Amino acid sequence: MVEGEFIMKRYLEDFEVGMVHSSGRYTITEEEIVRFASEFDPQPFHLDREMAAASVFGGLTASGAHIVALQFKLIHESELGKNDAGLAGLGWEEVCYPEPVRPGDTLSLTAECIGKRFSENNPDRGIVKNLVTLNNQNGKTVLKSIHTILVASGR
Repeated sequence: MVEGEFIMKRYLEDFEVGMVHSSGRYTITEEEIVRFASEFDPQPFHLDREMAAASVFGGLTASGAHIVALQFKLIHESELGKNDAGLAGLGWEEVCYPEPVRPGDTLSLTAECIGKRFSENNPDRGIVKNLVTLNNQNGKTVLKSIHTILVASGR
């Protein structure tokens, strides 16, 4: 945490279905795509322009794992990610990549609360579900998933 940075405690009670949080923006570079893929997902369409041009993608694309990592970067830099009442991530569902991420794309994120409930066994916490959408600069969705998180209760 940066000195003087304010962290808001958003308890389970503060989440409402329909509430939306958004992130800043992140522009991905070709060098970054190739560097990530070289280490973690060495597929030709992530590494080589010519091979990528001949692939089903028709050009260089970022790895799905890279896109997920960028999604988490944007979450953690947003107001939602600076919530110190968030206790743990419990999982993701329905992860999909409707459009590829290309060099030069600028990504932004929204997280919409789609459900919440108190724990049946632990009244000091509960579960929040967020529909998380990552879009490019043209408003096209490049990643969509449902995140389930454990959140402290303020009661």
